[in-house]
Amino acid sequence: MDIYSEKVKIILNMVSAFSAANQVVLGQVKTADKSNEIKAIPELLEMLSLRGCLVTIDAMGCQKDIAEKIVAQDADYLLAGKGNQKRLEQAISQVFNSSMLNSFEGDKYVTQEKGHGRTETRLSMVVHDTDFLGDIALDWAGLSTIGMVVSIRQEGDKPAETMQIKHYISSAELTAKALLESTRSHWSIENQMHWRLDVGFKEDECRIRREQAGENLAVIRHIALNLLTEEASFKAGIKRKQKKANRSNSYLSQVLAGQGAS
Repeated sequence: MDIYSEKVKIILNMVSAFSAANQVVLGQVKTADKSNEIKAIPELLEMLSLRGCLVTIDAMGCQKDIAEKIVAQDADYLLAGKGNQKRLEQAISQVFNSSMLNSFEGDKYVTQEKGHGRTETRLSMVVHDTDFLGDIALDWAGLSTIGMVVSIRQEGDKPAETMQIKHYISSAELTAKALLESTRSHWSIENQMHWRLDVGFKEDECRIRREQAGENLAVIRHIALNLLTEEASFKAGIKRKQKKANRSNSYLSQVLAGQGAS
């Protein structure tokens, strides 16, 4: 399960929980006025049954109290670390950095994909001994895995020019393969969620913003996306399914009946 933030029509900021495996939205919370995602995430977590889940959140959610709340709900966290936790980031960077890519002898996993004239190479490495963090490790509930994911992009036959390094912490004892797959699953939200809302429901073009209308429509779009995603008899994209449901009452009933909504 993945937690992410989305800005809807600039004036509305929603924090949502998304199941990458099932491609459905599990819940959403609007951030309060003069507040931010960090305060909304615990409220969203309270709404969900998390037992047995791996909850992934990007750098905004790399907070000690959020990690503790996830573990308290019998789930595991996978958090991206950045400058918002400087001591943690500096400590991990001393062990995981570009200088040890070839010398690392622990658990690592590599994938390479080619397409559209470029080659994407991804390398993940993990350790489960957190002693090198010292007292910092005690701040993170159940900390079991520290890892790094390196992404290298090469255009055609040119030498690789860009290399991105991200650090992660997790309460689950993840293998390097599991770390890479989980982090890629988190970022797949861009295609599975944001892109489909924009193309299928023209979310970015919507200008409805009076009072609570923007928030209400965001929730309705999520419900509609879930219903259309779960309907599998018509093999088509969200936009075509939406059009068919608009033109066929029988298909609309089938979409709704599939989730017990009719």
